[in-house]
Amino acid sequence: MSELGNDLHALFPAQIAVLHSLKLKSEHYRSLARQHHELVQAIGQIESGNQACSDDRLEGLKKQRLHLLDEIAEMIAEHQVA
Repeated sequence: MSELGNDLHALFPAQIAVLHSLKLKSEHYRSLARQHHELVQAIGQIESGNQACSDDRLEGLKKQRLHLLDEIAEMIAEHQVA
């Protein structure tokens, strides 16, 4: 899984302006984006075989990543309504 393929701008291409605005205005968004980046890196290390991990742990990391994406998508939707 490439880091570029999991960049938030690549995942939400129609909301690049909203992501930029959130990055400037919301510490919570910046924290979520940082956590997402760290999870993407950790998952990539495991999937490439550079780090050992149980299947359960990998699945847990992927679920955390999806939860973060859901929260980011919710922030995007709220920002667009405002």
